[in-house]
Amino acid sequence: MDDAVTADAARAATGLIPQPRDTRPENGAFLLGPATVLDAGPGTETTAAWLRGTVGAATGLPLPPGSVGTGPDDGVIRLRVDADTADALGPEGYRLTVGHTGVTLLGGGAAGTFWGAQTLRQLLGPDAHRRAPLRPGHRWAVPAVRIEDAPRFAWRGMMLDVARHFLPKDGVLRYLDLLAAHKLNVLHLHLTDDQGWRIEIERYPKLTEAGAWRERTKLGHRASPLWDDRPHGGYYTQDDIREIVAYAAARHISVVPEIDIPGHSQAAIAAYPELGNTDVIDTNSLGVWDTWGVNPNVLAPTDNALRFYEGVLEEVLALFPSRFVHMGGDECPKDQWRASPYAQARIKELGVGDEDGLQSWFIRHFDRWLADRGRRLIGWDEILEGGLAPGAAVSSWRGYAGGIAAARAGHDVVMCPEQQVYLDHRQHDGPDEPVPIGYVRTLEDVYRFEPVPPQLTPEQAAHVLGTQANVWTEVMETPQRLDYQVFPRLAAFAEVAWSELPPPAERDHAGFTRRMAAHYARLDALGVDYRPPGGPLPWQRRPGLLGRPIEGSPPNV
Repeated sequence: MDDAVTADAARAATGLIPQPRDTRPENGAFLLGPATVLDAGPGTETTAAWLRGTVGAATGLPLPPGSVGTGPDDGVIRLRVDADTADALGPEGYRLTVGHTGVTLLGGGAAGTFWGAQTLRQLLGPDAHRRAPLRPGHRWAVPAVRIEDAPRFAWRGMMLDVARHFLPKDGVLRYLDLLAAHKLNVLHLHLTDDQGWRIEIERYPKLTEAGAWRERTKLGHRASPLWDDRPHGGYYTQDDIREIVAYAAARHISVVPEIDIPGHSQAAIAAYPELGNTDVIDTNSLGVWDTWGVNPNVLAPTDNALRFYEGVLEEVLALFPSRFVHMGGDECPKDQWRASPYAQARIKELGVGDEDGLQSWFIRHFDRWLADRGRRLIGWDEILEGGLAPGAAVSSWRGYAGGIAAARAGHDVVMCPEQQVYLDHRQHDGPDEPVPIGYVRTLEDVYRFEPVPPQLTPEQAAHVLGTQANVWTEVMETPQRLDYQVFPRLAAFAEVAWSELPPPAERDHAGFTRRMAAHYARLDALGVDYRPPGGPLPWQRRPGLLGRPIEGSPPNV
């Protein structure tokens, strides 16, 4: 083995993202060859299939099954689910040992083995992230190393809004691969909103026949005078959803569906006008919304609306095995309910006090309905207003305050404050940033994000299930725009979600930046159109499109 191969392998061991809990480099490297075999124990079959399909494709090596190498210089990649690793590191933890004769990967569970395989691919270098070998006969070196690793949080997610701009199925599958490459294990799919309904419901075909398409789209922020006059839309068939869920499961990712109620519902009302407040507005005149912001058209508080969404959810539950179902609950203006004689009578009939109580009634109903079917409701932090059902969990988006209040009240929380981890917010204050939205949130800002507020006691902090980065797509009309906003910041977020890091001010940002140099090469190999460290490339800019930048540092609320 020449010195260059050894040096490249050693550098790979120090460039891992997210950073493992304990890494101990050793001398030398293991060379994969045509006769290197893959010895997959019980419970590791999906990881073995993934290694052959990805690393095998990138290296051109077959990685056949076997327990010993067939040549004098060939070794074994051995995969096992291991009880001792499970006891020490949990089901998602792993121990990876690379020596001169092979690789041993012990996972606490099937997921742990898979996350260890992601680390193994990183150790092979950036070209191991390609789909075909660049240089036939190239020697693939894995540095000799011992790694012990496990995640900090059980919920490590990204929310992807496919309602504002539809992302076709292949794009979702691609993002599942990108999440897996960063050891993220939750994809929260925002499937319904005012601007489009994205999931086939066989009982209610007009949700996609009418609700999945809008006539035109606002270009830029809602104050922009510009429009894209092409119709926009699309939806996932139920078979598409089955495929997405199965693809995610093979990568140990849970897909959490979101069906937003009682606000953000104009697409559903456009398809079925009786769902709206017909005694206040002419709901037959409503189309799928073509602009952005908070929409006044909300569901009417009728038993018909409850039965309708129960029918929707029956089909959703049959498609998504996720324990959690997200019911939105955010940004629900109450003006139509205040003006509606029916809604006011309903408030008195139900004894819920006011319009906030009416929204709480919606959420509580579906909390009970989901609990009766073995599922748990999760919603945006507005669901705390008017009282929250005991089993419901909260996505804290308006800041930390909702999550703090929820955890103190004994509710589970996913921390996703907009001031910190909304990846639609701009990455720099320069004039070339495309459609600049919100506060400046740099790569370093995301790296210094801390999901657990210091105000929580240890008992309360245990209710923080984890964290997710949210990606709202109002101004992300193409997969390239989506990549630009998400990356490289998702790499920093992934390390926050996975690794045991010091307090924000003490984090080794310089060391993270050095490791990112290797990671940019991986993103290049994966075909990610990320924002370069030096600023947007010419084709990434959007001159003339109005944004909504907010100056100054975001409040810590």
